[in-house]
Amino acid sequence: MDIRPLDPADLPALLDLAVTVFGPFFEDSYRPHVGETVFANRHGDWREDYRRHLARLHAPESGKFAAVARADGQIAGFTGWILQTAEQHGEIDILAVSPAHRRLGIGATLAEHAMAHMRAAGAEVISISTGGDDFHAPARALYESLGFTPFPNVSYTKAV
Repeated sequence: MDIRPLDPADLPALLDLAVTVFGPFFEDSYRPHVGETVFANRHGDWREDYRRHLARLHAPESGKFAAVARADGQIAGFTGWILQTAEQHGEIDILAVSPAHRRLGIGATLAEHAMAHMRAAGAEVISISTGGDDFHAPARALYESLGFTPFPNVSYTKAV
């Protein structure tokens, strides 16, 4: 496996990967849980939301960085992080590993890669967020194995 900075030519493959990784959450978990009105309002266009988000993922002039992991000649995962140098804070914004490459340490390696860059840039605190639902349980386990301390947060949404 090798890790390198995101190249704009990677974006179509990253979008496909994001849809594969996060699609089951939006369609099979979030949508049935919150109902159609809330889903349509909050994340009804989630694929396009990812397209826009990924297009802005690597913008070093804005403190945004991204890296891609390749294994077996293909993109196995990616991560993006944000540096807030004045606050000495960094945040892992997104982390995704293809289903075919899970349980091989790629997610941990990508997270460690991002954290090393943030530490080198002066970050004293690094954050990452994820969902509290069953879909996100593997992510929570990964983050806790990397030494992150969870703090419960509950978000409420209601159709009116």
